[in-house]
Amino acid sequence: MLVALIAKDKPDSSDVRADNRPAHLDYLKAHASQVAQAGPLLDPAGDMVGSLIILDVADLATAQDWADADPYAVAGLFANVELIEWKRVIG
Repeated sequence: MLVALIAKDKPDSSDVRADNRPAHLDYLKAHASQVAQAGPLLDPAGDMVGSLIILDVADLATAQDWADADPYAVAGLFANVELIEWKRVIG
């Protein structure tokens, strides 16, 4: 099952993002079999303000566990996180 994880950062949290980015990237690499695609959401100035990750997992509970253990989430970076089942049509 593919699940879109859409997370938006808390305001004025660029330091939290920067401080935890190496651990977040290591987490993505360590769980590469579950990550179909991943990248930051950007504001009009090109600054990172959130994350979009497409997970390939067994169910929504597994996606929630994955999201909860992400170093960004553990650090309290996100204002909100949505997990939505996603269907690939192109690509």
